[in-house]
Amino acid sequence: MLNKFFAQKDNQAEVEERGQWGSKVEFILAVAGNVVGLGNVWRFPYLCYKNGGGAFLVPYLVFVVICGVPLFLLETTMGQFTQEGGITCWRKLCPLSEGIGYGGQLILLYSCMTYIIILSWALLYLVFSFRSQLPWASCNNYWNTEGCLDFSTNNTSEWTNQTDRTSAATEFWERRVLAISGGIEELGSIRWEVVLCLIVMWITCYFCIWKGVKSTGKVVYFTATFPYVMLFILLVRGLSLPGARQGVVFYLLPELSRLADPQVWMEAGAQIFFSYSVGVGSLTVLGSYNKYNNNCYKDCLWLCLLNSCTSVVAGFAVFSVLGFMAQEHGIPIEEVAESGPGLAFIAYPQAVAMMPLPQLWSICFFVMLLLLGLDTQFVAMEVVMTSVTDIFPTAMRRAGRRERFLLLFCLLCFFSQLVMITEGGMYVFQMFDYYACNGACILFLCVFESLSLAWLFGRYRLYGIIKDMTGVHANPFFKICWLYLTPLVSLGTFICSLVWYQPLTYNRWYVYPTWAYVLGWVLALSSILTVPGWALYKLGTGTGNLSQRFHHLCQPHPDYTLSKKRETELQRTREEELFTVIGSP
Repeated sequence: MLNKFFAQKDNQAEVEERGQWGSKVEFILAVAGNVVGLGNVWRFPYLCYKNGGGAFLVPYLVFVVICGVPLFLLETTMGQFTQEGGITCWRKLCPLSEGIGYGGQLILLYSCMTYIIILSWALLYLVFSFRSQLPWASCNNYWNTEGCLDFSTNNTSEWTNQTDRTSAATEFWERRVLAISGGIEELGSIRWEVVLCLIVMWITCYFCIWKGVKSTGKVVYFTATFPYVMLFILLVRGLSLPGARQGVVFYLLPELSRLADPQVWMEAGAQIFFSYSVGVGSLTVLGSYNKYNNNCYKDCLWLCLLNSCTSVVAGFAVFSVLGFMAQEHGIPIEEVAESGPGLAFIAYPQAVAMMPLPQLWSICFFVMLLLLGLDTQFVAMEVVMTSVTDIFPTAMRRAGRRERFLLLFCLLCFFSQLVMITEGGMYVFQMFDYYACNGACILFLCVFESLSLAWLFGRYRLYGIIKDMTGVHANPFFKICWLYLTPLVSLGTFICSLVWYQPLTYNRWYVYPTWAYVLGWVLALSSILTVPGWALYKLGTGTGNLSQRFHHLCQPHPDYTLSKKRETELQRTREEELFTVIGSP
């Protein structure tokens, strides 16, 4: 269909090369920019304090070792070996599991529509940060109510008796930025200031990737490194504030009893799958632009370490500031600790407004948020573009067609998400974020990803591929993970997420109507059902009996197997391992 759509005067134009990263550094920065995002700043620190402080690092590290690093290496290896996108790589390695690729791209599509809205909110806050007085710092504005709490007062009793009262930062967020309505049924009018910011973000993302890895590889030199400069500045400033020590202690003080709570382990697992960007094909696409002999084994280990360390350091930057705010107002720190948008657009701005030179620190914070989120957003867009292009290479790899298709993609996403920036749009946004981009969907894909590659494609082939590409023998522990630990732990976490499922609410008081919950589950199932749906479709339409079809669909493409010599060496290794096991006492 796309071939017909693009069949115009230039259909005789030469098919362009797929392209590769200009250097190894570009790959490292692109992956770092993708995996280090908003979740490292506003999700991990909150989960850490909420789930036992330093004790939370135990389940976190367990999931890093068992699921995070093995899947990270697995997906990067897939991409570098096949030089294909998130869908066609499965067509080359294990056609039966191609539905995993489609499911991952659907999740990325939903993410592209929600993630960029957060960036538009951050941009709006950044614009307001240049005012002589931060608008969320006082109650002297037209949107404030009589119950507004002013930052300019240090009256402790006023802050400790907050019944039926809201802070100036909360009122700015809910009444000025969102103008939030009473429910999802009351969509109301569009927030035109947010629309303008959204347009700016889409234009920025478009030009970041419009020439593919040629432009993306250059942009990430800034977008992946400068956030660390901002984070360092905010960290130093936060730790120098009075009350910072109280905040840091609250953040990391171990509460070992929480390790007995299954919910703690489940949230640690969900954080790893989100933070490491596994399951959706992002790492596969980024790895596919590497040279064949790039040492992706070493790269993956260092990138995983960078991602987790960034999360921990960001917690110090966040909770040192929250400790300062709690001390200033004489309230417990748990009353100011927030996660997600509540941290980025209420708690942290509220704390910044109490510092000397509040505009400076506000600008630093929102520039950091924008850059952290920007490369995650445009890499997700690049992954979708690459995956579609690799399905239709002769139609898409011609002069000007990528740019036109990218423009069409941006416009479709923009007009589809306008409902999320209405007065009732926050309810729609949360529904997409909670269901369509749900961790359970990613967990489901990861279960079948590890099963397909370890059991159907073959763990010995995977080991041979890593050795052939990098010259390094992968640690045997990865084999155990791919075969048993990763799929079992992912499946267990997926089941637990269903057992302990809690219906979505907004601010713990607004309950969605039944039709909204049904729509949410439809969005969630849309990515999950692609896996069995595609497998059944291919089994039902193939030739031969069922056993022959299954066997054929589990075989890699002949062009994507190692040489006969390498296959013989792998067979010898397999026999030696089997002999060792049998011969051992």
